[in-house]
Amino acid sequence: MKIKITHLLLTLGLITFSVQSQAQDPNFHIYLCFGQSNMEGQGTIGSQDQTVDNRFQVLQAVDCSNINRQATEWYPAIPPLCRCWNGLSPADYFGRTLIASLPSHINVGVVNVAVGGCRIELFDKDIYEDYLDTYKEDWFQNALDSYDRNPYNHLLSLAKQAQEVGVIKGILLHQGESNAGDAQWPTKVKKYMMTCYQIWIWKPMLSLYSLEKWYTKIKGVA
Repeated sequence: MKIKITHLLLTLGLITFSVQSQAQDPNFHIYLCFGQSNMEGQGTIGSQDQTVDNRFQVLQAVDCSNINRQATEWYPAIPPLCRCWNGLSPADYFGRTLIASLPSHINVGVVNVAVGGCRIELFDKDIYEDYLDTYKEDWFQNALDSYDRNPYNHLLSLAKQAQEVGVIKGILLHQGESNAGDAQWPTKVKKYMMTCYQIWIWKPMLSLYSLEKWYTKIKGVA
């Protein structure tokens, strides 16, 4: 699937980490995914997408009876990877590409919590409640309901569960269109990434200096 980028702020960002814990399988590399509609999955799922190497797994974010999946369980990463009726997302072929290029003893997992049309503030633990009514329509409100109306906390809970079995290696972000023209968008993304750094990652090798370099880079193109 080819996603056309129509705005400078519509950004696919990846921050990578390396962490260690005796309770974790160091060969299970996990990536946290969040954002808006493209990260949910807007691409058509084709027949070629219906099979996947079992080394690529998804931690189910919500209950989906239509695809026989239960929240908080791991499954082969056959789309949709976000919610029950979504399509193909960047997380799909991100993971498949990693599996194709990594040694055979390395497994890859993704955790995907995304909300179409959301502003980045919806993932800010301090002010997310102010953005729950960004849209009154059912498509937006139903998405929030599936995450108990707190996407940040939902992703945090899944991330903690994922850390019990694997190593969080990075964060994949695809968001920005709903913040078009917002000069503070890079700063807001930085705040969220710093929260991830402080809460989710136990012993990161990513230095604060590296994060500052990444922030400077995205600020320069915003």
